[in-house]
Amino acid sequence: MCVCVCVYNVCLFEAESSTYSYLLADAGSGEAVLIDPVLETQRVFGLKSAISVHSGASADIMLSEGDTIKFGQQSLTVRETPGHTDGCVTFVTGDQTMAFTGDALLIRGCGRTDFQQGCSKKLYESVHQQIFTLPGHCLIYPAHDYKGQTVSSVDEEKKFNPRLTKSLQEFVKIMDNLNLPKPAKIDIAVPANLVCGLHEV
Repeated sequence: MCVCVCVYNVCLFEAESSTYSYLLADAGSGEAVLIDPVLETQRVFGLKSAISVHSGASADIMLSEGDTIKFGQQSLTVRETPGHTDGCVTFVTGDQTMAFTGDALLIRGCGRTDFQQGCSKKLYESVHQQIFTLPGHCLIYPAHDYKGQTVSSVDEEKKFNPRLTKSLQEFVKIMDNLNLPKPAKIDIAVPANLVCGLHEV
């Protein structure tokens, strides 16, 4: 990413699902990407959808490890971070100052692993190998937060995340004993995810 070109980052919040969506735009060209959109509040026509090739879903663009998404003079690199689901990915800006971690790494938490291809061991390894290896000052932007937190950093999560600072064995034990309720709207969300939320558009 060229330091002389400005990237605008707008965070949108959908309260019912506590979902953050991110609109990143290149100031020079006006080209943009929308990360983690919520169907009910962000129907934008004429865009191309993109999703992980490992998700089992269909989209215009199928993403794999190391792929680059370009918008104007800016870019995002795809890092595969499975564990919450097989198709989870993290998008990292070209200068590695921002990472959009989806459901893999949350602020002081992580995605659950008890449904939809979840695997605690895989998630732990994904975060430690693909996110915690980014520069410490890299800002972390998750897809969800339930406490009003909006941003963290790699250094903060490596130091303060109560789950991912533990050993792999301790982490697996924690995740196995969360006893979380069934997610709201999961029966709607899973089928919608398989078509990038486009089945009603």
